[in-house]
Amino acid sequence: MTWMTEEGNAGVVGMWVTADGHIRQELRADGRYDEARGNRSSAYTGCYTVTGSHIDYVDDTGFTATGDIRDGVLYHEHLVLYREEKKA
Repeated sequence: MTWMTEEGNAGVVGMWVTADGHIRQELRADGRYDEARGNRSSAYTGCYTVTGSHIDYVDDTGFTATGDIRDGVLYHEHLVLYREEKKA
């Protein structure tokens, strides 16, 4: 299954990172996410669902959060994440 934004031109699956690289959020094709913070891998893990350009997160501990993709940028609660480009 491919998760698509409302515009249908860019999938949400992949690695998203803050500008300073401290927070890295991997959105997987199976609807799971894995978020690393600094040197702490898998700091947060859980499931996500996409409705249009809106993302709902449910952490494995039950904590919930939301995000929205606008102009190719993921706004996740107070975080701003950018798609990490794959290295050639």
